[in-house]
Amino acid sequence: MSNLTHLTGKDFERIARNINPGGWAIETDRPISTLLGSCVAVCLFDPKLRIGGMNHFLLPSRGNSANDDTDVILSGDYAMEVLVNALLDKGGHKNRLVAKAFGGGTIVSSIRMAIGERNAQFARDWLEREGIPLVAADFSGPWSRKVVFVPQTGDAFCRRIPTTQATVAEVAKAEQEYESSLGQPRKAAEKKIELF
Repeated sequence: MSNLTHLTGKDFERIARNINPGGWAIETDRPISTLLGSCVAVCLFDPKLRIGGMNHFLLPSRGNSANDDTDVILSGDYAMEVLVNALLDKGGHKNRLVAKAFGGGTIVSSIRMAIGERNAQFARDWLEREGIPLVAADFSGPWSRKVVFVPQTGDAFCRRIPTTQATVAEVAKAEQEYESSLGQPRKAAEKKIELF
């Protein structure tokens, strides 16, 4: 992808690598995309090296629940650390990084945990604490978002997606099931994996 000037947001979306909750990516030859509800995606960019990446997290920080392995991967603190470290491994410098962040929607008002608001506040706080400027953001609101990030240029495109009654019901069910699962003990057959 040597010449990006003729491409539009839709073109970038069509050729983008998609990441899911708990995912992150650094790409050198194509854009990265994700779909957000209450989740947040942070795009980090080193303008000198023209490299960048994006993550997608569901929870602000690691919990002390029965689902610790899953919570770590889906948490903002893990997602931010792994993305920064991957950029540093590629030669990026933390003092040059700039951020763009999206998501944290409240598309289902019945969710008691206010996950979207907590995710957005976590992203702001983490970036401020680490000294990484947040140069653009689109948080909150009653909609989901499609985000496309172009790591070679630092450009980000965010499309707000109006939520229909059917979508609200589907998202409400999925998020409420996830919220309920956080308090459930792990099944006996599941084994905890330890990395060393």
